Amino acid sequence: MHAQKPAKRALSTPQKLLSVSISAALALVSMPLLAAASTATGAGSTSAKSGDTLTVTAVPQQFTSGGDQLLPAYLDGGFANGGRLGFLGEQNAQNVPFSVVSYTSKLMQDQQSRTLGDVLSNDASVQTANGYGNYAETFVIRGFPLDGDDVSYGGVYGILPRQIVPLELAERVELLKGSSAFMNGVPPGGTGVGGSVNVEPKHATDAPINRVSVDYGSSSQTGGSLDLGRRFGDNNQFGVRVNMVHREGDTAIDNEKKRLTMGSIGLDYRGDRFRTSFDFGVTKQTIHGGRPVVYLGSATEIPSAPKSTSNYGQQWAYTDMTNEFGLLKAEYDLTDNWTVYAAGGANHDHEDGIYSSPTLTDNSGDSSSSRMTVPYRSDSVSGQAGIRGKFDTGFISHSVNFGVSSLYRKVRSAYTLSSSSIISNIYDPVSVNQQPGTLYTGGDMSGPGVTNRTRSEGVMLSDTLSMLDNRLQLIAGLRRQNVMVMNYDYTGAASSSFDQTKVTPAFGLVVKPWEHVSFYANHIEALQSGETAGTTYNSVLVTNGGQVSGIETSKQNEVGVKADFGRVATSLAFFEITKPVGMYTRNGNNTYTYGNYGEVRNRGVELNLFGEPLLGVRVNGSATFMDPDMTKTQDGAYNGNDAVGVPRYQWVVGGEWDLPGMSGLTATGKVIRTGPQYANEENTLKVDAWTRLDLGLRYVMPVKDSTLTWRATLENVTNEKYWASATGGYLTQGDPREFKLSATYDF
Repeated sequence: MHAQKPAKRALSTPQKLLSVSISAALALVSMPLLAAASTATGAGSTSAKSGDTLTVTAVPQQFTSGGDQLLPAYLDGGFANGGRLGFLGEQNAQNVPFSVVSYTSKLMQDQQSRTLGDVLSNDASVQTANGYGNYAETFVIRGFPLDGDDVSYGGVYGILPRQIVPLELAERVELLKGSSAFMNGVPPGGTGVGGSVNVEPKHATDAPINRVSVDYGSSSQTGGSLDLGRRFGDNNQFGVRVNMVHREGDTAIDNEKKRLTMGSIGLDYRGDRFRTSFDFGVTKQTIHGGRPVVYLGSATEIPSAPKSTSNYGQQWAYTDMTNEFGLLKAEYDLTDNWTVYAAGGANHDHEDGIYSSPTLTDNSGDSSSSRMTVPYRSDSVSGQAGIRGKFDTGFISHSVNFGVSSLYRKVRSAYTLSSSSIISNIYDPVSVNQQPGTLYTGGDMSGPGVTNRTRSEGVMLSDTLSMLDNRLQLIAGLRRQNVMVMNYDYTGAASSSFDQTKVTPAFGLVVKPWEHVSFYANHIEALQSGETAGTTYNSVLVTNGGQVSGIETSKQNEVGVKADFGRVATSLAFFEITKPVGMYTRNGNNTYTYGNYGEVRNRGVELNLFGEPLLGVRVNGSATFMDPDMTKTQDGAYNGNDAVGVPRYQWVVGGEWDLPGMSGLTATGKVIRTGPQYANEENTLKVDAWTRLDLGLRYVMPVKDSTLTWRATLENVTNEKYWASATGGYLTQGDPREFKLSATYDF
C-alpha cells in the first residue's frame, strides 16, 4: 500500500550525547586493536573460560563454500564472518570481494530482537524507517532503500512477508552491503541498490532442540514461543524443525496494540550426494492504532519530536496481514566437483488496512489527516536452477557457476480515500471516533483487480579463477537480465508497460598477501524495475498510483581490506554507488509521469569489527561515513546537494562482558549514533543527529540437566525523543524507552 508521498522538507532538534556512553564506546572500539595480535588463535576456533585458564577448542573445518551449508558461527556464536551471495552460495567473507556478515539466532535471542530492524541496527550502514503511510519496515543500506518486498528467503526473492518478518523463523539474517543484482537477480520491488538482506530458515541440528520461551515487553506485550528440532535415520539424514510463536498486547507507544501469530516447519534431508529441504510458514500480524509517519506538507521547518510515547495516529487505523509461504530446495552432486541445484517457492500475501498519517500545515505541529482504506493482495512465484563445478587449467583453478532465475508477481489492490478532514496537532493529538467519508475511490474493494504484474528473468555465468595457492582470486561474470512490467488502472485496463533486456557485468578481485588479510575490489552493474508511484502526491490523488515507474540501471565500485585473526575480524571498505532518480510530473488528468531527472552518487567509507579480543569481553563496532551527492539534476538545480534522508555518518558500538566472579551473568550494551540528514533536495531543511543507548543483563542458570536463560533489556535508556529518519522526505519517530524481559528453558 502506498499512501501520500509528501513534499520533502526537514529540520529537527539536536540530541545530546552522553559522555559516559562515548567513553564506553571508544573503549570498546579500542579493545580489539590492542588485543588482536596477542590473542590470535586460528580462524574457526572457540573459547571457554575455566577459572583463569583459557581453553581453545578447534572447530572441525567441514564448511564448503558455494552450497547451502551455513558458515560456522564466529567464537561465541553471535556472528558469522560471511553469508549467502545469491547463486554463489554461502561464502567466507575472507574469500570474496564483497562486504557480507551474518547475524545468528543466538544473537537475536540474546538481544531480544523481534524484527529485522532490531537485528540490522547492529550495523552502521543500515537505517530503519517505516513505509509510506503504513507500518512496514523499510531499510536504507549505503544510502539506498531496501523494502520488505525485496528481502530474500534462503536466497530466493518473493517468499517472505513483505511488511514485517517475524524472527522466530530465522536461523540467520545475512547482510550483503553493496549491489547484489548480479548474484541475487532483480528484486521484485526494485529496491536494494545499496545492499540486500537474506533470511535463512531454521533446520534441525545434530543435537536435539527443545526450547520454550516466554517474554514481556512494555507496556503489556506478552508472548510465548516453542522451538523443537530432531534428526532421524542411521546417519541423522532426516531433519524436522518446528517453530511457533504468539505475542500480543499494548506497546510502549500510547494506545498502540500489536499481535503476532506464526508457525513454521522446516524439513530437510542430507544424503551423501543428494540434499533437499522444504520450509513452510504462516504468519498473522495485526497493528491497531499504530503510530504513523509524519508528512511535512506546507511546514517550512521541522518541529521538535513530540514526547517519545506520543501517538498522533487514529485509534481506528489498523493493518491486518496474513501470509502463507513455502520454499523447496535441492542439490545433487553429479561428481565430487560438480553439483546441480534448484529452488522454487511461492507466497500469498493478504492485507487489509485503514491508514491515516498527519500532514503538517504549519511550523507549530498543526496537522490534517485523511483516511485511506486499502485491500492489498499479491501472489509471487520464484525459482532458480543451475550447475556449479570446479576444474583446473594448468596452474589456475576454476570455480564456475551457471544459473537461471525467474520471478513473477501479481498485485491486486483498490482504495477509498477521504478528504483531509481531521484537524489535529502532533503535540496535542485529537482522536476522532468517526472516520471521515469517502471522497475518492478506485477499484472493487471487495474483490480488488490487478494493478501490476512484474516478471524478471535472468541468466548468470561466473568464473572464480584462483592462483598462487588461492592467494590471488579473480571473479568475472555476466548476467543477462530481462525485466517486464505491466501496469493496469483501477478499471482493469492496461495503462503502461516496460520491457527491457540488458547484459550487465561483474568483476571482483581478492588478493591475500598474508594468511589472515585479504584485499579486494569489485565492479557491478545492475538492471532493475523502478519505484512504485504513490497513491497521492502533495495531497492530490494520483490516478496511476501503485504502478511501477520503469527500468533503472545502477553501478557500483568498491575496494577494501579484511582481516580475520580468529578472535577478532575487521574490514575497511571504500565504495561508490550511482543510481538514477526521478520526479513526478503532473499532467492535466492527474496522471503522474515518473521521469529521470538526475542521479544519486553515494561515496562512502565503512569500518566493521567484531570478536572477543579479551576472554569474556565481546564487541561489535561499525562506522560509516558517506557523501550522498546528487548529480546530473535537471538544469543543475540540485547538483552537489546531499540526497534526501541519508546521514553523512553513523556509528554503532555494542558489547558484552561476562562479569568476573559472577558465573553465568553477562552485561550487554549498545550505542547508536546517527548524523544529521536533509529532508528536501534544496538542503535547506535538516533533521539533527540523534543517539540511542541500550543496556541489558543475561543470566544463564543450570536446572539439573537443563538450562534456564533470563534476559532483560532496556532500550533507549534515556527515553530520547527524536526523529529517527527522514527517508523519503517524511519523518519516522524513534521508539520510546522499552523494557524487555524473557525466560528461555532448554531441556
